[in-house]
Amino acid sequence: MNRTTRLQQITVTLLSAGLLTLSGWGAAASPVQAAAASVAAPACGTGDHGLLQDLQKAHSGADSIPLSFSDVEFLNTNIGRAAGNGFLIGTSDGGCHFQKIYEGQWSFQQIDFPDNVHGWALAAVKDGQAKYLLRTADGGSTWTRLSNQAVTFERVEFLDSSQGFGYNRASTYYTKDGGESWSLIKTPANTRGAAFTSRSNGWAVVIVPGSGYRVMKTTDGGAAWKQVLKSSTSDPIYGQISANDSQVYALLYGDSGMSQTSYSLYGSSNSGGSWTRVIAQETAGGGPAPGSGAAVAKKGPASGTPGNMVLIGKTTAFLAGYQPAAEEVGVGLTKNNGRTWSNQKAVPGFEGVISFTDHNRGWLAARDLNSSTLYVTKDAGATWTARFSFETAGR
Repeated sequence: MNRTTRLQQITVTLLSAGLLTLSGWGAAASPVQAAAASVAAPACGTGDHGLLQDLQKAHSGADSIPLSFSDVEFLNTNIGRAAGNGFLIGTSDGGCHFQKIYEGQWSFQQIDFPDNVHGWALAAVKDGQAKYLLRTADGGSTWTRLSNQAVTFERVEFLDSSQGFGYNRASTYYTKDGGESWSLIKTPANTRGAAFTSRSNGWAVVIVPGSGYRVMKTTDGGAAWKQVLKSSTSDPIYGQISANDSQVYALLYGDSGMSQTSYSLYGSSNSGGSWTRVIAQETAGGGPAPGSGAAVAKKGPASGTPGNMVLIGKTTAFLAGYQPAAEEVGVGLTKNNGRTWSNQKAVPGFEGVISFTDHNRGWLAARDLNSSTLYVTKDAGATWTARFSFETAGR
C-alpha cells in the first residue's frame, strides 16, 4: 500500500558547527523556529558528523553484532527514517544529515509511520527470535511494547494514528485503537497474502493446490469476495498484493533454487477490472513463472528474488529485487501502469528494501558482505548515491 503523507512540520535548526539538531521528532515548530529553519542550509555533504562513528563504536565489542539496516521509510523528500538492529536514525533535510532517534534493545524488522509522530514497529529483543509489536507517540525516541506476547505478523500498515492492519501469509487483522486490540478479518480459504486500502476494500491471493492462483477482491470488509484474476501453475506457494486507490499489483511466486526465484507480476490500473502480465521471470533453478501468455518483461530487478513494492500516484510502481549469488540489489519500475518496464542498474548486496516518495526520488537500504548501506536516488534508480554506511566485515 502506498503510504499517504500526513505530516506535522518538524523543526530544523543548524548549529554553527554544521550539526543538525531537531526540536524533537513529531514536535510542532514555533514561528521563531520556523524562521530559523528557513535560513539557507550549507550544501549537502557526505559526512555523518560523527553519528556513524558513535553508533559503530558502541557496537564494536567482540560479542557485538555489526549494525545493519533492515528497513527505511520516507514520508516526503525531506523527512525519513532508517532502522536496524538496536537503532533508529532520521533526517529532516533529505539525508544531508542524520540524527540518532533511538538506540537500545530493540532490533527493528519493520517500521511504519503514517505521520511524523505516530509509528509502529515489528522488532525482536536484540538477536532474539520472538517478534513483538511496538508503538511510539514521539516519532521513535521511545517505544512501548503493546503486548507481552509475541506476534505472528509479518508486516503492519497503518492508515492513521488509530486504524491499521496486521498481516501474515494466511491471516489479516484490523485495529481501530492503535494496536491495543485486533480483530480477524475474514479472508478466503487458502489465502497466502492480502492487502487492505481501507477497512472495506481489500485484496487476497488465494492458492488452489495443483491448479494455481486466484486474486480475490472485497468491497465490504471481507463479508464477500469476488475473483478478479486467475493464474495457473502446478505448485502455487504464496503471493503478495500491493494496492492504492486504483493501482493493484499481484506478485505470484513460483519455485526457487540455486539462488534463483521464478515469479510473475500482474498489474491493474483500474482496481482489478483488467490485468497486464508485467513480469514473467523463468529461471533454471525455479522453473517456469506462474501463469501463461505474453509478459512485458522476462526478468525482474537484479534477475533475482522480488522484494517490497512502492506505488506512487495512479501510474508508477517500483519493485525491489535481489540476487545473493550475484551479490546484486536493484529496482525495477513502470511509470505507465505496466505497459513498459525498466530494470535499473543494481548495487552490491544480498538483500534490500526500498522507499520512494515520488516518481523519481527514493531510498534503498542494502546489505552486502562488507557493509550495510543507505542509498538515495533522484532519477528513479538509474543512479544511486551512498549516503550512509555501516561496516559489517572485519569486526
